[in-house]
Amino acid sequence: MHTTPSSALPVGRGLAYVTLAATAWGTAGASAALLYRGSGLSPVSLTFWRTVGGLLILLAVRAVRRRRTVTAAPAGTAATSPRPPETSRRRTRITDLRTAVTRTAVTRILVTGVALAVFQAAYFEAVEATGLAVGTVITMGAGPVLIAIGARLLMGERLGAGGILAVTGALAGLLILVLGGSGAATVRPAGVGYALLSAAGCAAMTLTTRRLGNQGGDADPYASTLGAFAVGALCLLPLAAAEGLWPHAHDLGRSLVLIAYIAAVPTALAYALYFAGLAAVRAATASVISLIEPVSAAAIAVLFLGERLTMATAAGTAVLLTAVAALAVTEARGVVAGARRA
Repeated sequence: MHTTPSSALPVGRGLAYVTLAATAWGTAGASAALLYRGSGLSPVSLTFWRTVGGLLILLAVRAVRRRRTVTAAPAGTAATSPRPPETSRRRTRITDLRTAVTRTAVTRILVTGVALAVFQAAYFEAVEATGLAVGTVITMGAGPVLIAIGARLLMGERLGAGGILAVTGALAGLLILVLGGSGAATVRPAGVGYALLSAAGCAAMTLTTRRLGNQGGDADPYASTLGAFAVGALCLLPLAAAEGLWPHAHDLGRSLVLIAYIAAVPTALAYALYFAGLAAVRAATASVISLIEPVSAAAIAVLFLGERLTMATAAGTAVLLTAVAALAVTEARGVVAGARRA
């Protein structure tokens, strides 16, 4: 049984937002690999700068949008449209509602910001401790499982038989894609622990956004994204400062361009789309669609970084994309069925 999203955003657009976000995330790895060659930044320091840069970009976009809204508003609207008098009881109800929504939004921002910092920092630590292939498989494989369990327990969201089959296929495709060309992978307990912590952070971020959004805390998801970025940057600052905040002066221009791209596309744009899409798409569905990220990364590696297209890459990509497409169809059908029942 599916839960019908409470957002006015159409489910098709929500699916498109999450898909675009996952595709943009896939470009971050290649950009980071190029940045590491000459900048001297650590993974945590890069995560701090991408979060701060994304926050500044979103603030600039928000300021432009507000200026346009004020300019487009007719002059004297407030003066020519007086509100009717309200009773004391109605005013009290409105105040209580606003307080509840504000508390929900603040809770969402704090939890999402901390979870975002844990998700990204723990993932980079996992990659450093146990390697890219194993760290990626454990993080991205455990994420959808934890999110599906949490969504079932906290929000009553069920994937159904078709959804479970699609999740299983997506995880199988991820294993083929990442491990198929990795050769002998080394599994280290510390790396596994960091990867599971990263998956837990991703699950907390996704479930909080989805659940509190359903409770009325998503009146302005753009503002919530800004707040989450600010909290995440504050959490990352001490770790980044300990490892070194500033890139090397050598080839500084190239480093700044890459940092600006990472902050703009796979951070500001991608997370804004992802959080907005969660208002219309179930949490478990969004987590599986996010597995498109390694497909995007693999495509970039083949097309632009000179890596060879192996059979494992092709097979894993085909299986994963088929599973994601099937899950998207299942989501759309579930929403239509829910609307008919309503």
